[in-house]
Amino acid sequence: MIDSRFKKGLGRGLSSLLGDSSNKIGTNKVSINDLSRNKFQPRKHFSEEGLEELSNSIKEQGIIQPIVVRPDKSTKGKYEIIAGERRWLAAQKAGLHEVPVVVLSVDDIKSLEFSIIENVQRQDLNPIEEARGYQRLIDDFNYDHDKLSKFIGKSRSYIANSTRLLSLPDEILSMVEQNNLSAGHARTLIGLQNSIHIAKKIIQKKLSVRQAEVLVKQYKNKKFTLIYKKDANILDLQRLLEEKTGLTVSINNKKSNSGTITFAYQDLDQLEKITDTIKNNY
Repeated sequence: MIDSRFKKGLGRGLSSLLGDSSNKIGTNKVSINDLSRNKFQPRKHFSEEGLEELSNSIKEQGIIQPIVVRPDKSTKGKYEIIAGERRWLAAQKAGLHEVPVVVLSVDDIKSLEFSIIENVQRQDLNPIEEARGYQRLIDDFNYDHDKLSKFIGKSRSYIANSTRLLSLPDEILSMVEQNNLSAGHARTLIGLQNSIHIAKKIIQKKLSVRQAEVLVKQYKNKKFTLIYKKDANILDLQRLLEEKTGLTVSINNKKSNSGTITFAYQDLDQLEKITDTIKNNY
């Protein structure tokens, strides 16, 4: 059962959660080599430029906000990072040997919750990482969209739209992760069999989300309708037959001079008129 402080996690902030956590063991400095990344960390991609900037800041001012860790279950004296992996990576770049940590005694679900709170608050996750974080809470920890909505502070529709992205092919997910395609573009492709082909067209033509929606709609409407100009003689014959029968007539004549004639009737009387004409003359 998640208590009230976790339900309001995003609204109150990660530092607030740490401050009133009854599971805090202590704050101290540990060897940078005694830390390992969180197996539940939803974030997989870190900007090299951003890490370099943070590393330079750490060289100047040190690590202002401690890294949040928990004891490693498999190795005594080692710790698993709950929140602050980016600071840990930047500290390594800065050449630090020790880093300040807050040690918590928390289970797997709280570890994942902390990671999501930190990353979503700071908007550090790309849309696919965010969706995978939510999906893991659903799959592994029995969350539903309503429970997630209350915990994350986002609407149920936001959560649903986020996780729906994961139904797309891996190639499209990679396009979003690499910032070649936005989440808005990707959502227009959900459920399409030729989604990868259309995604490449969107990127190639640099379409806006609105333009992508129009393109997708065209594909959904049985692709594109072939428009061609009918021969003047065919059009005259169509008009003549319409005058004689009182029905809408369409003649499609191919280059081989084979084709079809279509009579559109509005009621059974018109259908009977067509069939009687054919029966009486053939």
